[in-house]
Amino acid sequence: MKKPSSVTALTEFGRTRLSKSFFMRDFLFSDVAAIHGIANVPDNPDIAIAAGSKLCELLLEPLQDRFGRLAIRSAFRSIEVNGFCNEMQRAGKSGYTCASNDRNFAGHIWDQPDRNGGIGATACIVVPAFWDHFQAPGDWRKLAWWIHDHLPYSYLEFFPTYWAFNIQWHEKPIRQIYSFAEPRGWLTKSGMENHEGSHDEEWTGIVEACKL
Repeated sequence: MKKPSSVTALTEFGRTRLSKSFFMRDFLFSDVAAIHGIANVPDNPDIAIAAGSKLCELLLEPLQDRFGRLAIRSAFRSIEVNGFCNEMQRAGKSGYTCASNDRNFAGHIWDQPDRNGGIGATACIVVPAFWDHFQAPGDWRKLAWWIHDHLPYSYLEFFPTYWAFNIQWHEKPIRQIYSFAEPRGWLTKSGMENHEGSHDEEWTGIVEACKL
């Protein structure tokens, strides 16, 4: 598929169904792109579709099935959008929180393989029902451990507001969880004692609570 270069082509691309609940258009909005008039369109649509479909089918759909509607905060970024955002961040501008393009290939930049040739896709999401029931300090860990025990994620990164988090699918998952919410730092990664086994004592009851 060619890069969409007209309203008609972008409309058709946005209609691409990635899973039972999600379409490509759900992931194309960018605050940075909207404010600065930059087209947030993939150069390689087929790669974006392949990676995004895995993100939706294997991670977002199971989350939504268990916890209710997901809110997409940020997802696909074109090279141009992410690069501009990162430039603003390095210049100290408030509100711009994008890593470099190289670090975001196969992350928020869905349509570019990473330096090892792997493809992946990241979305920043909020699980409203979980936030409504679990707002105590450190409660984000309940959801993090549930995902760790149930889903084939590659990387999770949590934030304080609404327990928003980046969730990444990658064809070669690293299975790491980091948080900017307290307690800040690594929750788990390969080599840590808590990485293997079940963590049901951390998350038991959260699915039922979110359905009340």
